[in-house]
Amino acid sequence: MLKGLGALGDMAGMMKKAQEMQGKMAKMQEELHNVMVTGEAGAGLVKATCTAKGELKALDIDPSIFNGDDKEVVEDLILAAIKDAQGKASERAAEEMSKLTDGLGLPAGMKLPF
Repeated sequence: MLKGLGALGDMAGMMKKAQEMQGKMAKMQEELHNVMVTGEAGAGLVKATCTAKGELKALDIDPSIFNGDDKEVVEDLILAAIKDAQGKASERAAEEMSKLTDGLGLPAGMKLPF
């Protein structure tokens, strides 16, 4: 199609690939809103579920942890479960991004913006 144009043909091909990548990244970003991960704390007594984008969607607390003056312990478990879920969300998002960028020849560990 652009044979004989030398560097211009290469540039056009690169631009087309960049546009395709941009489309794939936008689609992946939308899909990450639908991927759910669950973090837990206290051996599963508190579970937090969030999207792979890190948005908290659900919190499940075993009623057995509501004993007496354990308010601070319960709060700590809730925070730990949320942090665990958000960490898993970041890992999942990174996995999905690496699937998308594997064929690009980018340096290992290069992080693209979300």
